[in-house]
Parts: sequence; C-alpha cells; structure tokens
Amino acid sequence: MKLLIIEDEARIAKRIERMSRAFFGTQLQSLAIIDSLQEGITYIEQHAIDVLLLDLNLNGENGFTILESVVSRGFHTIIISANTDRAITAFTYGVLDFVPKPFDQNRLAQAFLRISQPSNALQKNTKYLAIRKNGNIALIDVDDILYIKGAGIYSELYLKNGKQELHDKTLEKLAQLLPGNFERIHKSYIVPISQIQQLLVQPGSKYDAVLKTGEIIPIGRTRYHFLKERLL
Repeated sequence: MKLLIIEDEARIAKRIERMSRAFFGTQLQSLAIIDSLQEGITYIEQHAIDVLLLDLNLNGENGFTILESVVSRGFHTIIISANTDRAITAFTYGVLDFVPKPFDQNRLAQAFLRISQPSNALQKNTKYLAIRKNGNIALIDVDDILYIKGAGIYSELYLKNGKQELHDKTLEKLAQLLPGNFERIHKSYIVPISQIQQLLVQPGSKYDAVLKTGEIIPIGRTRYHFLKERLL
C-alpha cells in the first residue's frame, strides 16, 4: 500500500501518518507527506500511489483543485477536512470517503476498511466519473453510462450516445464508487440495472443480458439468479 498525505498542518499530518502506519502495518510500502497543492500535484505526476489522503484547505489554497485534477486517476481518494459542508460535493466527484475533523483512530480505520470492502457494502453518492481527455479533465454523468467493461488496469465506459471513454481506474475500484443502481453482472462488466431489457439462458449454462439498445453482454454464472431476483 502506497499512501500520500496532503495536509498543511504538520501536527495533523503526523497524526494521520501514525494512524496509517498502525492500521496497515507491514502492508505499507511507502508514505509521503506534502503540505502544498502544487507539490502534491507534482508528486502524483511522478509517483504511483494507492490512496490519497487530502485536506481541502491547504494554506488558503483550495484542495478541490487537486481533487478535480486527479480524481480520474487509478487510486482512491479519502478527504480529511473540517469543511463538512463540502462533503456532498466531494462524493459527487467519486471520493471513497469523507472523514470530518476532528477524527480519531476508529474513524480513519473505517475509511481505510472501505478500500477492501465489497462494493455492495458501501454507501455511494458518486454522480460523475472524471476522465483524462486531450490533457484535460472531463466529467461523465453516471446517468449517461450504458455499461462499463473492464480492460486490465483500465475500464472502458460505453455511453448512451454511442461514444466510448477510457477510465484510469480498474473495474473493481469503479464498482466501489458507483451508485447502487449499477450492478457487477460479470467479472468484466458493470451495468445500470435500468438498462437491462431481458435475461437470456443459453445452452451450456451460459447467461446473457440484453440491453435496451439491443446489445448483448455476458452474465457470470454466480450472478444470474441474484440478477433475476433483482429484476423481478
């Protein structure tokens, strides 16, 4: 596990570091502390991380500047901030959790546990997925998604308008962020339940989902009966 803490108050940064080391133990491969917005962006550009722990007020600079520029990346972001009025906005950008200050070991541990929790155990309010496109960040409304296909360490977003976009997060990580109306129907596919028109049973105990567009995508054997019940 590789962590980056972006926090301008040294005392709080050290506290987060201590709690992080206590939680992850030997799983922690690296941990860096940055106290400014620009240095944080530079570090992210030059180093691979798994989790970003971000304050929203950095010496008067707006932490959302970082959030908007990196939210499309392959790591999870946990906000640690006293600005609780901005929590809803943060969740719409796809952060994994919002830890309000002041916090204790148990609350931060709860946020860390979300990293490994199954997607259906999480409460999610993501309204947009951010992608990098032509050197800029573009926001994709989750309501515009027809389905998502895993592509190794990336995910392919198939949109209702016929376009396709590439996201830097894996299918597993996106499943942890997407709202409850999205279902992992196959190891390689996530689909909004509302887009499924019909279920098909094929020879050889194979299953498919017919989308409202007419496209057919596979259903995992272990997911068919659950999906059938949910569609009733």
